[in-house]
Amino acid sequence: MADPKLLETFANPAPQRDYVIEHTHHEFTSLCPMTGHPDFADITVRYVADKSCVELKSLKLYFHAFRNEGIFFEAATNKICDDLGRALRPRELTIIADWKARGGFSSRVTASWNAKKTPGRSRK
Repeated sequence: MADPKLLETFANPAPQRDYVIEHTHHEFTSLCPMTGHPDFADITVRYVADKSCVELKSLKLYFHAFRNEGIFFEAATNKICDDLGRALRPRELTIIADWKARGGFSSRVTASWNAKKTPGRSRK
């Protein structure tokens, strides 16, 4: 499974301002856990940084780690959201996964990160 330790960050160059950062990866691939067939998606990471931003090469390597993993669309999208949320601790984070058509279906899964509701985080 994709290891969140692959995600590297750097200091937000403008922490005094809310601004939206959006990255889209057009070559995301994982495997259907039922059939073993490849699933393809465009994954958009949209966030407002607090203290740190994600380094793109590390994000690419993290995404590529899913290539041989059997995982449902919903699980992949939520794992990405949780892992990036924990790594960045952003002011806002949304992951939009546009899964390519197979068998007549296209799917979009959207997950938003909330520090107060994310498993493994302390609640205040």
